[in-house]
Amino acid sequence: MTGAPASAAGGPGAPGTRGAAGASSASGKGTSGTSGTGATGTQGSKTPRGAKLSAAAVNQASLWNVANLLTMLRLVLVPGFVALMLADGGYDPVWRAWAWAAFAVAMITDVFDGHLARTYNLVTDFGKIADPIADKAIMGAALICLSSLGDLPWWVTSVILGRELGITLLRFVVIRYGVIPASRGGKIKTLTQGVAVGMYVLALTGPLATLRFWVMAVAVALTVVTGLDYVRQAIVLRRQGLAERKAAAEEAEA
Repeated sequence: MTGAPASAAGGPGAPGTRGAAGASSASGKGTSGTSGTGATGTQGSKTPRGAKLSAAAVNQASLWNVANLLTMLRLVLVPGFVALMLADGGYDPVWRAWAWAAFAVAMITDVFDGHLARTYNLVTDFGKIADPIADKAIMGAALICLSSLGDLPWWVTSVILGRELGITLLRFVVIRYGVIPASRGGKIKTLTQGVAVGMYVLALTGPLATLRFWVMAVAVALTVVTGLDYVRQAIVLRRQGLAERKAAAEEAEA
C-alpha cells in the first residue's frame, strides 16, 4: 500500500526501520500516529466536504417539494387574482367568478401546504418565510381590491390588515423569549375571513349579499378578539422569559 517492496521487511534496512519505529514509539510519535494524521486526517477532511455537498444537494432538492410548490403557486396567483378582479372595471360577474376561483385555489393551497410540510417533514426555511407572505398577500390583495371598488368599507380592510401586520411584528419582537403558537381561534378566524372575503369577491345579490355582511362582521370580530389574545400571550411570554433570565443570572452569581 505504501509502495515499498515486500522484501524490504527482511532486507538490510529492516533493522533500521524497526529501530526508527521503536524510537518513534518510545517518544509517542510512531508511524501509525503519522499515518493517522496523514491519510486518515486527509480522509477526515474530505468527508465533511462531501457531507456538505450532499447536504446542500438535499436542501436544494427539498426546496422544490410539493409543499413549497403550492406556496409558490399561491404567490403566482396573487397578480392573476388582481387582474381578474379588476378586469372590465371590476364589476363584471363573469370576471369576478374567475377571480373567486383563483382566490379559492389560493385558500385551499394554504390549508394543504402547511399540512403536507408538517406531515411529511417537508419544512424548509423558504417555506417558513414564503408561506405567511403568500397568505397575507392574497388576503391583502382581495381586501384592497374590494375596498377600492367600493364593495367593502376601508375601515374593515384597515382592521384586518392592521391586525395581521401587527401580530406578525409582535411575533418577531418576542421571538427571543419563545414562539407564540397558532391558536384554535386564530385558525377559525382565518377560515371565516376566507369565506367572507370569497363571498364579497362574488357578485352576490339578495339574501346572499345580506348573509355575506354578517359573515364579514363575525370575521372582523374574530380578528379583533384573537388579535388581543395574541397580545396577551406575548406579554405573558415576555414576562416568563425575563423571569427565567433573571433566575438564571442569580443562579450564576451564586
